[in-house]
This record gives sequence, C-alpha cells and structure tokens, in this order.
Amino acid sequence: MFHAQVLTLFPEFFVSPLSCSIPKRAIEADLVHVDCIQIRDFSTGKHHKVDDNPYGGGPGMVMKPEPLVATIREARRRDADTHVVMLTPAGVPFTQNKALEYVEKQHLTLLCGRYEGFDERICDYVDEQLSVGDYVLSGGEAAALCVLDAVIRLLPGVLGSPESAVLDSFSEEGILDWPHYTRPEEFEGKKVPSELLSGNHAEIERWRREQSRLRSQQRRDKL
Repeated sequence: MFHAQVLTLFPEFFVSPLSCSIPKRAIEADLVHVDCIQIRDFSTGKHHKVDDNPYGGGPGMVMKPEPLVATIREARRRDADTHVVMLTPAGVPFTQNKALEYVEKQHLTLLCGRYEGFDERICDYVDEQLSVGDYVLSGGEAAALCVLDAVIRLLPGVLGSPESAVLDSFSEEGILDWPHYTRPEEFEGKKVPSELLSGNHAEIERWRREQSRLRSQQRRDKL
C-alpha cells in the first residue's frame, strides 16, 4: 500500500477532494492511505504560534523552524521510509516522471507552507523541494493535492484501464496527448477527423502520433 502524509495547518482542506472520484476509490480499495498531520499541534506556547516576523523586515510572516521540524520528525517517526518533500515555488518542477518516481518510493510526505514561506533552515530537514508551477498559491495544500492526485492515479490497480495512465500526456516520449473525439460524428458543423473513422489501426496510430507532435510543438515547444 502507498502511504502518504501531509503536514499542514489545514487538514480539512483534503477531506472533500479525497472523498470523491479516483482518490476515493483508491483509498477504499486500500491501495493508498493518506494521513494529515496538523503542524500547529507541534508548536509551543499558549497560542500555538507557527509564524513570526521576518528578520530584516518586510511584509508578511515566515513559518518558524521549531514547529515545522518537530512535525517533520513526527512524520519520520510514523514512517521511517518516508520521503519528505517541501512544496515551494523555489523547488524543482513537478513532472510526470517525478510522479512515477514517487510511486516507486511508496512512502511520501508533503510539507505545506503558508504566509511568506519557510524559514530557510527548515530546508535542511527535508529530502527534496518541489514546485508545481511558476505561480504563487495561498498555501501548499493545493499543490499537495495536485501531487497526490497525479501519484494516486499511477498506482497499480487504481484506474479501470492500466493503459489510461500509460497513454497520458507526458507519459510517452514526454509529449502532449493527442486530440480526442467521441459521438456525435458531427457537432455544429465540426466533424471528427476522417482518420479516426477509417478503421485502419495503423493509420489511426500515425495520425495520433503526428497530432501529439504538432500539439507539443505549437503549445509546449520546450518539451
């Protein structure tokens, strides 16, 4: 079973997304188990403070090292094999290959930040820093859900058809998926490409690969 832990100030953020669709089915089938650990439980003092003003001044607050490191240590105590990932815009990009790496690890802990970010010293206590894109979110929870969803659907037995994950965008040759069509054959004057109606599997395969190449070239030329 794949074991995921999420270190967060907002465990409730994950209740609804993990209670529907593919994640729900995976959890109910005992293919994955997700634990949320409340960071604030590991803060000291009357008010359970987890943030403070930044040294040097500036806007916003910074997450303190003491409660974060204590939470990370608790995660490692619960799962000695876990791979701890800090979610931050400064991390390496999250990709399909990275999701496959996490599937192989079978033990994953995601650290969610808030406010202006983490005290830099926390970086010494994680295994990896990861970014889900070049933009800023209100917190790491949305990023953690992105990673969880991408990983869960790759777990053996989760999808109805194993081919679905294999043929996804980025999975084959690092390129985008081809265009998909279904019934009706014509909709508001727009027709399904004739190649897909030919019944010639070799021709269909050629068309799909060419469309994937063109789409990747037009939209994501860096791929």
